[in-house]
Amino acid sequence: MPKNSKVTQREHSSEHVTESVADLLAHQEPVDYKRSVLNVTGDTWDKQKEGDEELEAENRPAWNSNKLQYILAQIGYSVGLGNVWRFPYLCQKNGGGAYLVPYLVLLVIIGLPLFFLELAVGQRIRRGSIGVWNYICPRLGGIGYASCLVSPFLAGSSSSLTFDQPRRQWMTLPLMLSCLSPAVVETECERSSATTYFWYRETLDISNSISESGGLNWKMTLCLLVAWSLVGLAMIKGIQSSGKVMYFSSLFPYLVLVCFLVRGLLLRGAVDGIMHMFTPKLDKMLDPQVWREAATQVFFALGLGFGGVIAFSSYNKQDNNCHFDATLVSFINFFTSVLATLVVFAVLGFKANIMNEKCVVENAEKILGYLNTNVLSHDLIPPHVNFSHLTAKDYNEMYRVIMTVKEGHFKELGLDACLLEDELNKSVQGTGLAFIAFTEAMTHFPASPFWSVMFFLMLINLGLGSMIGTMSGITTPIIDTFKVRKEVFTVGCCIFAFVVGLIFVQRSGNYFVTMFDDYSATLPLTVVVILENIAVAWIYGTKKFMQELTEMLGFRPYQFYYYTWKYVSPICMAVLMTASIIQLGVSPPGYSAWIREEAAEKFLFYPTWAMAILISLIILASLPLPLVFILRQFHLVSDGSNALSVTYKKGRMMKDISNLEDNDETRFILSKVPSETPSPMPTHRSYLGPGSSSPMEMSSAPNGRYGSGYLLASTPESEL
Repeated sequence: MPKNSKVTQREHSSEHVTESVADLLAHQEPVDYKRSVLNVTGDTWDKQKEGDEELEAENRPAWNSNKLQYILAQIGYSVGLGNVWRFPYLCQKNGGGAYLVPYLVLLVIIGLPLFFLELAVGQRIRRGSIGVWNYICPRLGGIGYASCLVSPFLAGSSSSLTFDQPRRQWMTLPLMLSCLSPAVVETECERSSATTYFWYRETLDISNSISESGGLNWKMTLCLLVAWSLVGLAMIKGIQSSGKVMYFSSLFPYLVLVCFLVRGLLLRGAVDGIMHMFTPKLDKMLDPQVWREAATQVFFALGLGFGGVIAFSSYNKQDNNCHFDATLVSFINFFTSVLATLVVFAVLGFKANIMNEKCVVENAEKILGYLNTNVLSHDLIPPHVNFSHLTAKDYNEMYRVIMTVKEGHFKELGLDACLLEDELNKSVQGTGLAFIAFTEAMTHFPASPFWSVMFFLMLINLGLGSMIGTMSGITTPIIDTFKVRKEVFTVGCCIFAFVVGLIFVQRSGNYFVTMFDDYSATLPLTVVVILENIAVAWIYGTKKFMQELTEMLGFRPYQFYYYTWKYVSPICMAVLMTASIIQLGVSPPGYSAWIREEAAEKFLFYPTWAMAILISLIILASLPLPLVFILRQFHLVSDGSNALSVTYKKGRMMKDISNLEDNDETRFILSKVPSETPSPMPTHRSYLGPGSSSPMEMSSAPNGRYGSGYLLASTPESEL
């Protein structure tokens, strides 16, 4: 650069120069540089193409003034089946109230900041996950592709179970009667329970292991087809159609949950379940396993990493208060989990009382037998005990007396303690909590078929909302990036998901659901979210991101987010990923299989071929991350890093900039310091340095000096 140039003079001048060229251009009238002499790319100006791009930007679907649809869409996506069965199960397993404390803490320091981050980048850049991460850091553009690959795994598995239930629940009570009738005796039913038999045999017709396919369950296959048909119809017009569906699919579950809570609280023993839920076991709070499971649940409850959050947010207006949205949806998600857990524990309290009474009756009959055969003395029975109206309290008193007197031979009597606490502590894992415990409790409700259908309709709507959000995380970035036709691609995705879902409607399909749900998506999604955090906080820059949020929202977010994005969340997520890897190494992956001959569950390890599938799925979901990085690092594919396209419209600058090289020229094109590249929405400031009255004056002198591929705007050097 000539020593006497104005740029060089300004660089050595003591006068304060704060304005970048982009800031200067923001004040000027719209200039089309593709048609000017400053276009050094060699590309010809395509008026039709440019018009189409501008029209597409203006006509991008938006929630507009209907904020309620957007909030319901985010709630419907984040509040899913896991809130109904996984959260209550983890709460029961990990000490009730002792689990709520770690969950709430981790929701605040991990869930809320990362959820806010995804909402903000989606709203700021107005693209799906692929476009967002290509914009922020092209070398980490594989994040968006990885999200699109992981989403079908869980979308296929989540749609395969709940749809067969409402129709079949009308059969529950008649089936129980026939199952227990002396005329029709099913050994499997007799050894387990009517509802367990109904779930495993009548609904799933499950095989004994994952190795026994057993063929397709045609009834569930038909229901799977109906499920994906509904999703396709709801999404075929984008948010215009799916947003309206959310009015029902998001609100109906709350109506059912409130009805169940009211009905559940009126059941005998419901208070025992609620007390058990809120009674903290402090020793559990010190268990690292509790914190790991709480962190995993927070991570999946909000749907982070799937791309659905970014997709829904990308249809928002730029000035939408996404901080309020993040806080609202996060805590609605939490309170929904607590509401569902209250219902579950009320039902489990009722069920535990029934089972405890059954235990008391069975053991009282044993004691009567021992009294009649003089194995036990009548003197051991307290005088106020009446065997015809024996309460749990009386039995426990009698049990303690017999245990004290017959201490040496007590085990030979085979008596159980029949403690209500033991019944409440018996965990029912995963789908069993929703489909077995609830069904068994609902058989004791008045008009049980009606309540059964209402409950499983609620599960369908929860699943439908999550499936729409997950599919949006796939369709939005692909349509944005590759400009495919929305209707055709949406139908194609639904057909593909239906074909993948056939794996889960085999007789062994429930075991594949467990494999996909527990293992195939956990590690890839954890890596995706860690890289999302690093891309924004450490590569794009937390300060720069906070400044853009200030310009976008109209206020500066709390410093709390600065420290959580930069330090707390990445560390916590790295610890979670490390703990998950260690857990896989310590406990080899396995599943609970239902053995028909034993009428009981048995833990089995995955066979070699299933482990190969599991590992392949993890590798496939993670493959875009290193692949895209290598291709763009070594310039094997274009990432847009050699092009700076700027569109000037109505005096406002919008730019699409990728990773520019940090050389001397960049500092004069963009700003004084290479790291201080202008924001996509720069503030309007006055030029403080020396200059002429016409800073936009052009010259044809600049040429390939700045590297081919740049669309050069007027720089201070052009004034020479």
